Amino acid sequence: MSFVRSIATVGGFTLLSRVTGLMREMMIAHFLGAGAAADAFFVAFRFPNLFRSLFAEGALNAAFVPLFSGKMTAEGHDQAILFAQRSLSVLGLWLLGFVAVMELAMPWAMMGLAPGFADIPGKQELATDLSRICFPYLLFISLTALQAGVLNSVGRFAAAAGTPILLNLVAMLGLLVLTPYTETPAHALAWGTFASGVAQFSWLVFSCRKAGVGLTLVRPRLTPEIRLLIKRIVPGAVGAGVYQVNLVINTMIASTVADGAVSYLNYADRVNQLPLGVVGIAIGTALLPLLSRQIKQGALQAAADSQNRALEFGLLLTVPAAAALMVLALPVVTVLFQRGSFGADASRETAHALVAFAIGLPAYVLVKVLTPSFFAREDTATPVKVAAVVMAINVALNLALVAELRHVGMALSTAIAAWCNVGLLAIILAKRGFFVLDARLISRAPRIVAAGAVLALALYGLQGWLWTGGLGTWAGLGVVAVLVGSGLVVFSVTAHIIGAASLGEMRAMMRKRA
Repeated sequence: MSFVRSIATVGGFTLLSRVTGLMREMMIAHFLGAGAAADAFFVAFRFPNLFRSLFAEGALNAAFVPLFSGKMTAEGHDQAILFAQRSLSVLGLWLLGFVAVMELAMPWAMMGLAPGFADIPGKQELATDLSRICFPYLLFISLTALQAGVLNSVGRFAAAAGTPILLNLVAMLGLLVLTPYTETPAHALAWGTFASGVAQFSWLVFSCRKAGVGLTLVRPRLTPEIRLLIKRIVPGAVGAGVYQVNLVINTMIASTVADGAVSYLNYADRVNQLPLGVVGIAIGTALLPLLSRQIKQGALQAAADSQNRALEFGLLLTVPAAAALMVLALPVVTVLFQRGSFGADASRETAHALVAFAIGLPAYVLVKVLTPSFFAREDTATPVKVAAVVMAINVALNLALVAELRHVGMALSTAIAAWCNVGLLAIILAKRGFFVLDARLISRAPRIVAAGAVLALALYGLQGWLWTGGLGTWAGLGVVAVLVGSGLVVFSVTAHIIGAASLGEMRAMMRKRA
């Protein structure tokens, strides 16, 4: 499968998962609004979701895929599968113990994650109850991530990329079906989240067997290879998950700002995650196995070309997305969430946070492009050191901006920290001779940015003409659809005219085999 076609496969399923994720957030906004109950659930889900992001989209994939691919190449199918089975058993046993400890320690852990909840009667207790329901999700989704790494290593991207869709569908089903029978709608949503973890794990068990790489539990053994895997997972979790760690820091501070601040950030991040997930996760997932093979085969020029094309592809898709989100933040948030318990004030506050998050959107994706260059060379330590610096920058910016900008300052600090992350990773790779911009990227990157600026100006003018307050749901949806469609046309035409992109070359890339 070609590299761009791999991105398209992962991106297509990720797009569907992000769309269903938005539907889930729309239901949450309707049932819970942006008050204490919504804050409590979002913080409750932050714990397992943090580790899901680190394992499913970062450390486990980055550490496991190169080792598994190397085993498959050097020792054959059977030895690679045995390594995967041992990894599954050790990881499952460790996670089972970790989940049990966290269930017991949840009241104290919640005090650390959301210290501000203690100021509102019953809010911290509700968050603790919901966390205890949600946290076992971590066990199932982490084992799902390992199975996804096996499938990705053998070129089967679709099944793994589709698993988040089950999270959204099962969670929505739980919210609809269980709400009449639970203490609050938030409890129903928490139980639906737990069930979604079981559903995703079961789906990949079936998918692995169908692909001929089915895994069974074996006696856990800390072999030298398993020790090496663990050694690489720990630093990789921090290095690959700096974005999620920044969000956790934001959550801690947001809990002290105002009731609803956690929800504003969560809803804004959910919208921002749509292009981030479709582009960033897709590129990172497809790029790591490709770079691992090219580097092991000594094809260093091919690896450099793959990295440059991934950067170009990422910019081509994220720059217009960021420009559109910054200009259309309020219409998008209003159309998606403003109904039921979610009012106009909540829309306005969420839109402000979305503008700040969108500033960093291209950076979030570029990090996903640069970190595989370290992981493919079996270096998980360097991204950790960079992450430590970036997290310090994020915390300092949070503290500096929160007094004046409140929750918007926290979103902005995350965006700025992401750009710092990109700069530091690129400088280190360049010094090691692993990152050199080719002539094509040097020529096209500024043209892509210019096309994005034209898009922003066009959308600003169209929005002032078409968008007015008080539009109904369907009328608002129609206006947003017209704005987005018009923006797509403007960017495509501008990019073609100034030479930022060529449709012919994209078609050729789709046909070209990696």
